[in-house]
Amino acid sequence: MAGRQGRRRFGAIRRLPSGRYQVRYRTADGRDVTAPMTFATKADAGRYLAKVEADLLRGEWADPRLGRTTFGEWTDRWLASTVNLRANTKAGYHTTLRQYLRPAFGSYPLVRIDVLAVRTWLARLEAQGVGQATRAKAYRLLARILGAAVEARYLAMNPCSIRGAASDGTSEMRIATVEQVAAIAEQLPPRYRSLVLVAAFGGLRWGELAGLRRKRVDLEAGTVTVAEQLVEVNGAFSVGPPKSAAGRRTVTLPAAVVASLSEHLADYTEESPDAFVFLSSQGRHLRRSNFNRRVWQPAIRAAGVEGLRVHDLRHTAGTLATAAGGALREVMDRLGHSTTVAAVRYQHVMADRDAAIARELNRLIEGG
Repeated sequence: MAGRQGRRRFGAIRRLPSGRYQVRYRTADGRDVTAPMTFATKADAGRYLAKVEADLLRGEWADPRLGRTTFGEWTDRWLASTVNLRANTKAGYHTTLRQYLRPAFGSYPLVRIDVLAVRTWLARLEAQGVGQATRAKAYRLLARILGAAVEARYLAMNPCSIRGAASDGTSEMRIATVEQVAAIAEQLPPRYRSLVLVAAFGGLRWGELAGLRRKRVDLEAGTVTVAEQLVEVNGAFSVGPPKSAAGRRTVTLPAAVVASLSEHLADYTEESPDAFVFLSSQGRHLRRSNFNRRVWQPAIRAAGVEGLRVHDLRHTAGTLATAAGGALREVMDRLGHSTTVAAVRYQHVMADRDAAIARELNRLIEGG
């Protein structure tokens, strides 16, 4: 009967004239709360109340009124309260939000973003041809934003619980051989050859290469010290610290790379200790997009290794360090990794190569 009150130890269930069931309960601070949705059956309403009671006892209850806040409104609050973000990280967040998150969820109340909504969004991105790495990046940002909503009690749980969705995958990682690196270097204008060799055999990130100063190079010791990086955001450059504490490191280079770097310093770098080692032919900071289009792409086409990215030189450095006998910790230190995840990938590559060698040996045995 409409209006009839269910008697319960916690909360109350009332049948509405529509036939659906409404739930009300009182919080620990004495506030009366009405559930933001109604229920088709009394059993469903009872299960909801049981969950609310358990959440209250565990201190995990989220105010359903806060859950009506839209994703766009919450994201603006989250961005305003997030500190210690690097300029390029913040710019990347804004780009991902603009392209992938706000169009999909901007007007959604937080409580409406459930696992199904997230799965549907990911499927739509895949159908649109958005690559796995980009989807994973967008998913990780969504998970971080909604995780903050859980911490602030705007949500009871984070719906970003889809296995594998945060993984970039390893299919996009390419490794160049020593011969291929040499072939690429041969096709480059002389002023860029040393940069590519330091990247491929030292494992420096692009920003670390572009931000390397003369005073960080010790030719006698054969080392470069990574103490800062050049950051480009919306066309403007700034110098900042390495990506992480682990990124601050000293890397020993092979003698051949040291020799190339010595020639480069003599021919292309000013004498000032603060002079940037690698600059464009106009003496300006290197822009990654310009370098890729004008220098890198023509060189890899001429060398016959189309599809190899500048960042793949870092993967190459990690794999070569592993092939040379570097232990996991040593490879992590050399490349400035703060976790084992990336370094383990290079061990997997070497394991695959070992299997390929075994197959080739077996072919020779059977052929004999």
